[in-house]
Amino acid sequence: MTTLQQAPASTRIGALDVIRGVAILGTLGTNIWIFTNPQGPAAALNITLDGGASYVEAALRWLANGKFLALLTLLFGIGLELQYRSAKRRGGKWPGWYLWRAGLLFTEGLLHYVLIFEYDVLMSYAVTSILVAYLIGRSDRAQRGWMIAMGTVHVAFIGLATIGMLHGDVSLSTPPTDLYTRGSYLEQLSGRLTDWSSYRAEAIFVIPLSTLLFLAGARLYRAGVFNADQQRLRNRLMLFGFGIGVPLNLVTTFAGPEWFMVDRYILPPMIALGLLGLIPTVVASLRGEPGALRRGLTAVGRTALSCYVFQNLVGAVLCYGWGLGLAAQFDWARPWWVLLAWAAICATFMTLASLWLRRFERGPLEAVWNWAYRLPQRSAR
Repeated sequence: MTTLQQAPASTRIGALDVIRGVAILGTLGTNIWIFTNPQGPAAALNITLDGGASYVEAALRWLANGKFLALLTLLFGIGLELQYRSAKRRGGKWPGWYLWRAGLLFTEGLLHYVLIFEYDVLMSYAVTSILVAYLIGRSDRAQRGWMIAMGTVHVAFIGLATIGMLHGDVSLSTPPTDLYTRGSYLEQLSGRLTDWSSYRAEAIFVIPLSTLLFLAGARLYRAGVFNADQQRLRNRLMLFGFGIGVPLNLVTTFAGPEWFMVDRYILPPMIALGLLGLIPTVVASLRGEPGALRRGLTAVGRTALSCYVFQNLVGAVLCYGWGLGLAAQFDWARPWWVLLAWAAICATFMTLASLWLRRFERGPLEAVWNWAYRLPQRSAR
C-alpha cells in the first residue's frame, strides 16, 4: 500500500521548480482552448480570423501555443540528466532502472490518454526518454550529431507538411461533432480508443523534436544555465528566443491556418529557450521571502505530474457535456470566459499544491509513482 511521507527539508534547485510550475500551468494555457471548444478537441486546433474577438483569441492562444510544452520538454531533458548523474554517483548501471521509470511514465500517459485527455504528452516523453537515456552518457560530438539529425528530420517533416497545406494538398480541418457537448463519458472514452491514430499522430511525429529538446535541456544544464555565474548564457537564450523567435511567431500566428505547423512546432521551441533563460534570471533577482505567486508556482512544480493530470481532469469536468457543460453554455463569451477559466484553475492548483506540500513530501500521483518505481527494486534485493 502506498504511504505518503511527511515533508522533510530538502535541497532542490529553486528556479527549476518555478520553471516546472510555469510550464505545467502554461500547458493548460494551450489545453484550455481544447476543453472549451464545443466542437471537440480536434476542432480547437484551428481558429478562423473573422472578427475582433477572434483576433483577441488568436493573440491569447499565441501566448501559450507550443511554448510551454517545449519548455516542459526541455525540463524533461534536464530531469534525465539529473537521473543520470544520480545513478553515476551511486555507482549504478545506466540506464538500468531508468527503463522501468520510462515504462511507468508510458503507463501513466496511456491511462491519462484513455481516461481523461486526447493530447497526452507523457507517452511520447516516455518513448523519447528511452532513446535519450542511451545518448545522455555519450560524447558531446555524438550528442551534437544526434541533435542535428533529429532537428533536420523534424524541420523537413514540418516543411513538407506546410508546403502541402499552402498548396491545399494537406488539411487539418475536421468536421464538427457534438460528442463533447452531448456525449457521455463512456462515449468520449470510446472515441479516444476508436480515433487512436488521429489523436496520437502528434505524439509520434514530435519524437525527433522531443529528442532534440531533451538533449538540449541536458546540455544547457551541464553548461550551468542555473548557475549564478552564467548570466551571459541566459542572456543569449533570451536574445535568441525573444529577439528572433517571438517576432517570427507573431507573423505565423496571424498568417493563416496554412502556417499552423510552423506556428506550433518550429518557432515555440525557440521561445521556450528564451523562457529557460528568463525565469532563472527573474528568480535570481528576487530578494526576501518568496511571495504567494512564487510559492504557488514552486508547489505546482514539485507536484507537476499530479497537477498536469488533475488540471486536465478538472477542465474536462467543467467543460464537457457529461460534466458541467460550460463549453457550450459560455461559447458566446469567448474568449474572455476561457481566460477566466484558465486563471481560476491555475489559482486553485497553486493553492491546493501549496497546502498539500505542507504535510506531504510528494504529490499524490508522485507518491504512487514512486512506490511503483521502487517496488521491483525492493523485491530484487
